[in-house]
Amino acid sequence: MSWSAAQYRKFEDERNRPIHDLLAQVPERPVARAVDLGCGPGNSTEFLLQRFPEAQVTGLDSSDDMIEAARKRLPGVDFQVGDIASWSGVEPVDLILANASLQWVPDHAHLLPALLEKLAPGGSLAVQMPDNLDEPAHRLMREIAAEGPWAERLAEAHRARGSRQPAQWYFSVLRDAGAQVNLWRTVYHHQLAGGPRAIVEWFKGSGLRPFLAPLSATEQEEYLARYEAALAGAYPGYADGTVLLPFPRLFFVATR
Repeated sequence: MSWSAAQYRKFEDERNRPIHDLLAQVPERPVARAVDLGCGPGNSTEFLLQRFPEAQVTGLDSSDDMIEAARKRLPGVDFQVGDIASWSGVEPVDLILANASLQWVPDHAHLLPALLEKLAPGGSLAVQMPDNLDEPAHRLMREIAAEGPWAERLAEAHRARGSRQPAQWYFSVLRDAGAQVNLWRTVYHHQLAGGPRAIVEWFKGSGLRPFLAPLSATEQEEYLARYEAALAGAYPGYADGTVLLPFPRLFFVATR
């Protein structure tokens, strides 16, 4: 299941808003070393450097395409291809940023305390995850997967997103691990030009990937046509072609 940096960047302005909101809540303290887990094409890393310009930053992503794009964007940053679940920092860091990445990693009950252990005293783990699996856009992905000729092959596609727990669960796990926790949830209402097709393009860069990867090119076209038709009923557009996409996201900053 490959990532496309170009597809992901189609809505970069909208995807950047949560990064601003997340970094704004990181406590004011010196940050000498930071890591961006799931750095994508480097947009989150760029904002991290703007907030902490003196920091030595490392970016990590599992996608070669994303890392290539990030290196072109920020040639002075150490970007590495790697898996978040197996990442092991050599030295304690002052800030771990994970923007829209941990939802793809399983076993948060183990992962989050392990990440906190990689922080220096007073360091922070800053996380943002989409919390939208109950939204029509995701419900329709699952329904079309179950109803089409590809049903057997896509039976487990929805499991590509890893752990998903309510806010109270994250608060308890982080607090029990000894962190001070600032946790909140925001629903963004993105104004997209292009009607349901724009929503399709948005999720082709993220949530649709596990549903499309097992299909042939012809099947992908059929799946997307059905998906777009279903979206038109769930997200009515405006006369100028604008469609409003509500997008809930969960945030927390856990400080050791």
